[in-house]
Amino acid sequence: MNHNVHSISGDDPIGQTAGITILGLGPGHPDYLTREAWTVLESAPELWLRTEHHPAVAGLPSSLVVHSFDRLYEEAENFGELYERIAGHVLELGRRPQGVVYAVPGHPLVGEATVKHLLARAREEGLPVRIVAGVSFIEPVLTVLQIDALPGLQICDALEIAARHHPPLNPDLPALVAQMYDRLLASDVKLTLMNQYPDDHEVVLVYRASMPEQSLVRLPLYALDRQDMDHLTTLYIPQLTRPGGFESFQDTVAHLRAPNGCPWDREQTHESLRGSLLEEAYETLAAIDAGDLRALQEELGDLLLQVLIQTQIATEAGEFKMIDVIAGIDAKLKYRHPHVWGTRHVNNAQEVLQHWERLKRAEKGDARSVLDGIPAALPALQQADVYSRRAARVGFDWSSPDGVADKVREEMEELERAADMEEREAELGDLLFAIVNWARWLGLDAETALRKANARFARRFRTMERMAQQQGVDMSALTMEELESLWQKAKDDDA
Repeated sequence: MNHNVHSISGDDPIGQTAGITILGLGPGHPDYLTREAWTVLESAPELWLRTEHHPAVAGLPSSLVVHSFDRLYEEAENFGELYERIAGHVLELGRRPQGVVYAVPGHPLVGEATVKHLLARAREEGLPVRIVAGVSFIEPVLTVLQIDALPGLQICDALEIAARHHPPLNPDLPALVAQMYDRLLASDVKLTLMNQYPDDHEVVLVYRASMPEQSLVRLPLYALDRQDMDHLTTLYIPQLTRPGGFESFQDTVAHLRAPNGCPWDREQTHESLRGSLLEEAYETLAAIDAGDLRALQEELGDLLLQVLIQTQIATEAGEFKMIDVIAGIDAKLKYRHPHVWGTRHVNNAQEVLQHWERLKRAEKGDARSVLDGIPAALPALQQADVYSRRAARVGFDWSSPDGVADKVREEMEELERAADMEEREAELGDLLFAIVNWARWLGLDAETALRKANARFARRFRTMERMAQQQGVDMSALTMEELESLWQKAKDDDA
């Protein structure tokens, strides 16, 4: 059928009542127009389209005078401004005695930002709005893929995913990503998805669903932006082959604590798990120190289990839920990073830390010490490091590493001059504290350095024991010179 498409400058009257009729054109092929939509279109002398670039436009009644807002796409600086401007024009048309019929692709309430603006502003004005439903892109895509939507299908817009650093999707459920209109957008979407999904995870591009030329292309995620696409392209992301989502893990932990779960897990309390939490934290540190990434992956899982089971215990007791834990830390991070989520400018990491402390004091009140909140159970070297770093944030620090080195030498001399055991203990503590500060200035972590030194010593000493055993001698019978010789050989073997 033929019709004329006019720009937004047209102002032809239509024989409708005042208000806005928002009509869904369906996913593409004109056959998907609903009977209700066709009745409205046949009776309306005029129609306004968000865009004429939609296959259903070719099948509209020939009696219609059709206008489009396509020119605004070229004038607007961004999509937000575009949608606001289109909504403003439609509202103005809707105030006329004859009202307006405004048509959008698919269903008016599926991925239509202009409709969201229209509904909000029309509600404020008391302007009546009628929604004429249309078939969305979802139904024909499901038909092509031959999948059921009910088992947790997620629906997201490509622009929303592209604007994020991590996808808002549960990877244990399938997902549709709409409006994958070009390769540039696909590249941004791919990078966001790869922050969660394996690079080679198979995804499916659904081309022009509902049209005679509809087709599917299966490809690995990393190749997503190597395909051509248009505004009728949808991305389908199947669920992971094994559970990997946070929600699935939460369900596993909740199951362990459920009446039909594990008797041991059900008996645990916040207090009974203290040792496990500390142990898993140390095992995670050990994996980091060893540079063992496979072990680190495993230990982080064990540490995450401790977080989830503590939270599940709290959930059951009505104390708090995981959403409270996450909401709290998320809000705290954003509040304390105004240089990321605000307008504040910082020049370096030191300024970030100083501002962080000011914000913390503002949260807790001026009476709060910068040393508050440091766990008493921390290993002594690590605790000293945290104390000195906190003090440095408010300017209590040396001006250079040379000053710290001088302090170390001073404390060594004071230790040598100490008169009794009590004084020696105090001076040794001061010396160790000064060494921790020196390590910090050298860009080192004293706790890590000592743990690695301990590991080296243990490894080399065991080598000495093995050498002595191979020689058939008792280490305790060796002279210091002989032991030193074994030590040097063990060091050489360990190099």
